[in-house]
Amino acid sequence: MKTILLQPLDLSIAASLVIVDIALSIVLRLRLHRQIAIAAARMVVQLVMIGYVLKFVFALNSPIATSVIVMLMVLVAAREVAARPDRSLIHGQNYLIGLVSVAGATTLASVFALITAIRPDPWFDPHYAIPLVGIILGSVLNAGSIALDGVLSGVEAAQPGIEARLMLGHSYWTAMASLIRGSIRRAMLPIINQMSAAGIITLPGIMTGQILAGLDPIEAVKYQILLMFLLSGASGLVAVAVAYAAAWRLTDDRQRLRLDHLR
Repeated sequence: MKTILLQPLDLSIAASLVIVDIALSIVLRLRLHRQIAIAAARMVVQLVMIGYVLKFVFALNSPIATSVIVMLMVLVAAREVAARPDRSLIHGQNYLIGLVSVAGATTLASVFALITAIRPDPWFDPHYAIPLVGIILGSVLNAGSIALDGVLSGVEAAQPGIEARLMLGHSYWTAMASLIRGSIRRAMLPIINQMSAAGIITLPGIMTGQILAGLDPIEAVKYQILLMFLLSGASGLVAVAVAYAAAWRLTDDRQRLRLDHLR
């Protein structure tokens, strides 16, 4: 199968659909045309920039360059996890929780896949490592932000029940168990839905891209199954880590609920 290369004219034709959205916004007075135009332009600039950066990094084939790109991706993802919840912990602890949890889950899942299933030579080959980390970070970011928001935004509503249990002699972690479990459960639902719909309702983006690039559909399916397993594992790890870390920062050595740690 011959790979079809897109030309600037092809992209310009596709961009006409965005122009339709802008026109609809103006006609229907949705007041979204400016945001649509800015988002589209920003998307093009960002993707072109990262394309040239990746081309340079791939040519270097250096573990240092690969590590720098991966660390930058993790830092940005950790910031997104920290910034999305409505409430935050004092002293920038949202970011610390996000950074440690995201970096840990992403590193574990990525290295596990690279040294067991994919096995590139060398194992840090940026052609495999960087895209793999990017895919995992997308799922980890979503799960981490939902789990963090679930604990920090839900603890005030759950305060009467938590403090009642503490007064009855329950430990802090027993009193917080329901809130933590609920936060982890909500964080895991997106990846569960994604796995349930894959292949019947939707064709995942990675699989579709590989098929369009000429890879045999069965081989594309194998890669997609591997990726879904990795995303599920990484999402579960980060959801549990974030939820328990946030709950830990809401107490003290006397096992009291400390809402004054929120802002």
